[in-house]
Amino acid sequence: MSAQMLRTQTRQLLQKQHKQLYWHPLQHTRRLNSAVAPETTKLFINGEYVESQSDQWIDVHNPATQEVVTRVPKATAKELEEAAHSAQLAFGSWRRTSVLTRQRKMLDLQQAIRDNMEKLAASIVSEQGKVLSDAKGDVMRGLQVVEDMASITHHLQGQRLEVSADMDTYTVREPLGVVAGICPFNFPAMIPLWMFPVALATGNTCLLKPSERDPGAAMILAQLCKDVGFPAGVLNIVHGSHNTVDFLTSDPRVRAVSFVGGDRAGKYIYERATQHGKRCQANLGAKNHAVVMPDANKEHALNAIAGAAFGAAGQRCMALSVAVFVGDSGAWISDIAERAKQLRVNGGFEPDADLGPMISPEALSRAEHLVQSAIDEGATVVLDGRGISVPKYPSGNFLGPTVIDHATPRMQCYQQEIFGPVLTCLRVDTLDQAVELINANRYGNGASIFTRSGACARKFESSVEAGQVGINVPIPVPLPMFSFTGNKGSFLGDTNFYGRSGANFYTQLKTITSLWRKQDAEDRLAAVHMPTIH
Repeated sequence: MSAQMLRTQTRQLLQKQHKQLYWHPLQHTRRLNSAVAPETTKLFINGEYVESQSDQWIDVHNPATQEVVTRVPKATAKELEEAAHSAQLAFGSWRRTSVLTRQRKMLDLQQAIRDNMEKLAASIVSEQGKVLSDAKGDVMRGLQVVEDMASITHHLQGQRLEVSADMDTYTVREPLGVVAGICPFNFPAMIPLWMFPVALATGNTCLLKPSERDPGAAMILAQLCKDVGFPAGVLNIVHGSHNTVDFLTSDPRVRAVSFVGGDRAGKYIYERATQHGKRCQANLGAKNHAVVMPDANKEHALNAIAGAAFGAAGQRCMALSVAVFVGDSGAWISDIAERAKQLRVNGGFEPDADLGPMISPEALSRAEHLVQSAIDEGATVVLDGRGISVPKYPSGNFLGPTVIDHATPRMQCYQQEIFGPVLTCLRVDTLDQAVELINANRYGNGASIFTRSGACARKFESSVEAGQVGINVPIPVPLPMFSFTGNKGSFLGDTNFYGRSGANFYTQLKTITSLWRKQDAEDRLAAVHMPTIH
């Protein structure tokens, strides 16, 4: 079989799976055509799909076509109350399940996710716009968190010490109760999987709010939880915008709130949740830098930076949005632009696509405005992706890879998170200047260096102020046996997502001191004399 025939058959298979997905009775994201109204996305309360009685709905558009894929309700006050009540009731029994039972559910869930990888990925492509391979990566990175939660027995181990004769002090971790997760649009599967599996594995129940822009993957995950036997009420999914967020951050039954998203929403959620006495962890914006030293492996560095800057249309909180070229490496900027030109912009289901559309026309317009601001402020746009033509998808929110050179730290394109396929390049003379530049930035999610020098790498890792550092690695997001450790303006809270930190966030320590005297267990002969009172 020729390569062309193989590609054609693969495309036909994906299109068939895509069509099956939309018309599956348990799926909530059907394609709109001229004669059929879009299917509504349901709430998931007490183990059942519930049609919302709301009179306020949000249309979810396919970013490549502008077709309305589904309509998402703004849950009513009564529906939010029902979800919280269901989670509270379920907590009473779920917290008493053995850790081995919860571990078994994680093992079952990870297998179910693997079995439904294509369905989840297709939903992400249709609602969020990622190319299919990147959508599968979205699911896979979330799946790894579920797999790590299969080792929850390790994460929940306490400490024990005999502090005096016959006296022991030991700690146990106990669940908090009902917790909430508020998710962004850019990772419809991964971020929910950062949240509810960790919450459930540690014995909590969860109210999850997916992004109103792409809820389909979360709804599939809810069905998988039901399929593998999670009890009703352990996971509830509610939809909406401001009113739903306000409920989750103020209701007294909710003990903790997890959030991933932008600065404005994140600061609001963190302040509101903490003012109501809740724990809160909030991942916010980012401006991740890659330092390119003159001694770097040129091919590796440029390929890595191009992929990390433009993949997922730049809509990643760990995207490499800034490249800092040290000394002579500045001559390589034109080479990055040439590599970026070769990336293919297309609809996510197209087999040749490297990056798809941005999430919305508003996001596209904002990114284009920031590119124009760079020109207005004196930078050079080496590669301009604005106005790119994608013939099959003329209505899509497409921005081609864009490379800005000769930027300065005072420019808007540097100060603001563009969240699009735009690489901003700055030039400095020394590594010290590069580190000083990074440390002056208000964000602290991640930073990378490309070099062949172990000494430079050591200096960089010890002096740079970023929570996640890559050495010849473009996107240094830790695997779940560690934790996601963004800092500075990229994170609010004191306990990070997933891994041991995630388990700690969703649990509280109880310290117990017990005294059992050994002599009380000594065998004694039966006494036969008349007892007397002394």
